[in-house]
Amino acid sequence: MKIKELLKKYQSELKDIYSKEEVRQIFFRLSEHFWKISRIDLALNPQLKSPDDKLEVVLYDLKKQKPWQYITGKTEFFGLSFEVNSHTLIPRPETEELVNWIIKDYKNRENISIIDIGTGSGVIAVCLAKHLKKSKVKAIDISEKAILTAQRNALKNGVKVDFSQKNIFDINNLSAYDLIVSNPPYVRFSEKKHIKPNVLEYEPETALFVPDEQALIFYEKIIELSKKSGKEQILYFEINEFLKPDLKKLILKNNIQRFFFIKDFYDKWRMLKIQIP
Repeated sequence: MKIKELLKKYQSELKDIYSKEEVRQIFFRLSEHFWKISRIDLALNPQLKSPDDKLEVVLYDLKKQKPWQYITGKTEFFGLSFEVNSHTLIPRPETEELVNWIIKDYKNRENISIIDIGTGSGVIAVCLAKHLKKSKVKAIDISEKAILTAQRNALKNGVKVDFSQKNIFDINNLSAYDLIVSNPPYVRFSEKKHIKPNVLEYEPETALFVPDEQALIFYEKIIELSKKSGKEQILYFEINEFLKPDLKKLILKNNIQRFFFIKDFYDKWRMLKIQIP
C-alpha cells in the first residue's frame, strides 16, 4: 500500500476520535518512528510504499484510543526526548510552562538544591538539571518502575539527578531544599466522567486521581513540611484549575502571604508559586 493511501485510511478510521490534523500529526510521528520517513520525505516522494505493515497493526491500538506516545514509547518535552510507558504519565504542555517559569526565576542563581516530588518519567527534574546546571536536583516517586524510567531518562539526556523511590507521606523533613516542585495527582474521582478514554484507560491512575474529600492532600503535606523546615523555600505546583479557590483558602489558613497563581496558555489557572516563610 502507498503511504499516502494508508494516511487516508487513518483519517477515515480515526475521524471520530481525533481531528484531521491530529490524525496527520500522529501518522507522521509513527512513520518517523517505525520507518524513519518524515512528513517532508512523503511530500517529496508521494508514491512511496509502506515498507511493512507496522502502521496498519498499530492502527488497531489507536482505534482503542491508546496514546501514540505509549505506542512509540517516547515523547518530547521542553526540547528533550523522554521514554514514557504505562507506569508514567504522558507530560503535558502546561507542565512545560511550569518548568519554564522555574528556569526563568532561577537562571541566574547557583547552588540551588531542588526536589521534584512525584517525578514520574522525570521530565521536570531532568529539564531543571539540564538548564540549571549548577544546581543539585533530587526527585522522588512512590512507583519503583517510574523511578527506573526516570533514571533512564536522566542518563539519556546527560544529566545527574538523584532519584529515589519514596512516599511523600513517609517523609518528615524537606529542610535540605531551597526549591520544591511538584505536579501531584490532582484530578478528583468525581471528575473521571470528564476524562477521555485515552487518559482514563491507559495512564496510571495513582498519578492522576485523588479522593474528592482529600483533593488537596499532596499540597497540604508539602506545605506542612516546608513550614517545618524553618528556612526560606520556594514551592512550585501544577494545579487543578477548579481547585484554585480551595488552594487559596489552604494557603491563607497557613498564614502564607506571598503566593502567585498563573494561567497557562489555555487561560486556565494551572500553576502556583508559594514563598515560605
